[in-house]
Amino acid sequence: QVHLVESGGGSVQAGGSLRLSCAASGRTFSSYAMAWFRQAPGKEREFVAAITWGAERTLYADSVKGRFTISRDNAKSTVYLQMNSLKPEDTAVYYCAARQTVSERPSQYAFWGQGTQVTVSS
Repeated sequence: QVHLVESGGGSVQAGGSLRLSCAASGRTFSSYAMAWFRQAPGKEREFVAAITWGAERTLYADSVKGRFTISRDNAKSTVYLQMNSLKPEDTAVYYCAARQTVSERPSQYAFWGQGTQVTVSS
């Protein structure tokens, strides 16, 4: 079992930046691939970014490439999402998730955080 808690959400103007954090507890964090997903009102949950357990590989949705960066600190059992050049369409609840290997499909993740709201105004 892995318990995930996100933080760092908030309201920002377009062009601004936020850094989300996801702290993990429970089973060995370093053995899990981690991902960020987001869900806007009335829309399905969508993949944002993922990172392998050793951070040797990262994946990004096309919509965030070049603007968002996923990273992790296994010593702190924490994964981060640095979000720059934010746009109003980035507004959503952001969730972190864990599984043993990287996937872009939310249905394949067993462990989820409670989510943190990100609101970008124009």
